[in-house]
Amino acid sequence: MGKLIAPFFASIMLGIVSTGIFKPLFEILSRKLSPRIASALTCIIMFFVVFIPVVFLVGILSREALGLYNMARDAVFSDQLINLLENTHALDRINALLARAGIEKIFVWNELISPVSELGKVVGYSLFQQARSITSNLFNLVFYFGLMLIVVFYMFVDGEKFIQYIYDLSPLKEEHDKQLYEKFRDMVGAVLIGNGLGGLIQGCAGGLLFLFMGFNSPFLWGVIMGFLAFLPIVGVGVVLVPTAIFLMLKSSLGAGIFVLVFYGILSWGIEYIFKPRVVGNRVAMHPLIVFFAIIGGLKVYGLLGIIYGPLITTLFLTLADIYFSSFQSMVEPAKGFKET
Repeated sequence: MGKLIAPFFASIMLGIVSTGIFKPLFEILSRKLSPRIASALTCIIMFFVVFIPVVFLVGILSREALGLYNMARDAVFSDQLINLLENTHALDRINALLARAGIEKIFVWNELISPVSELGKVVGYSLFQQARSITSNLFNLVFYFGLMLIVVFYMFVDGEKFIQYIYDLSPLKEEHDKQLYEKFRDMVGAVLIGNGLGGLIQGCAGGLLFLFMGFNSPFLWGVIMGFLAFLPIVGVGVVLVPTAIFLMLKSSLGAGIFVLVFYGILSWGIEYIFKPRVVGNRVAMHPLIVFFAIIGGLKVYGLLGIIYGPLITTLFLTLADIYFSSFQSMVEPAKGFKET
């Protein structure tokens, strides 16, 4: 059975996740319409709200990613940055301090900046390849998105029966099955609704900032910041803090301070005002665990790892909680006795 659904696993998972996101819309429509018609209308709205903008934006992303790759390949940006940094004489001071400490290693800007250029080539080429594969194989994109909509349609119509069937198949007690389902639902809300909308806001704001300041490829940098916003701890600061430092070194102290203030207000507003109001405190997971869950998910599953990583981690932690609360005393009587 696993081999049969493996090619369509991503569409099924995205369909189940999308059902949770668009369920409020379905409930509004189903007040006046039959469940099947309300479900069909919701799927049509999803097509126009999600599919068409994604195809359009991926085309823009492809062009800007190719531009970033060509710029890094031709060393245009790295040469400009090296010339800028050489005027600061910062490296001369660092080498002088190392010489006084008895360290003969002499650093040059080429050695320090070349990894940045290589990173630009890797990121630009990778994004270009993925964007081009999506746009060049439009039939597959339509096909798998259509499968996802079919899953969404039947989840709205028969979702409760499906969930009850999973409960019946599960070897756990129904109360534990409900606990797992509620944790999954809350995590989907946190990852896609909270982090997704938060990432969209930060990506759009960052892209508009780059456009306003005249930087190259503002859309591409907006997309990168949108994805980085999913990562706790680091977030969009990976892009905005070096940008501020670059502007300060360029004798644009006011612009650099403005970017830092912009970053602080944006991150603080999303983390402490927007997300608590949208998601609440339903998902109590340490930021470090979320960070490694997303990084590990990206490494193993690619882009969909942003969703899979936290969900798999939620599954493990919830099963661990169920074990400690209900089964540890049976498996390890001594530990269960001590805890009581």
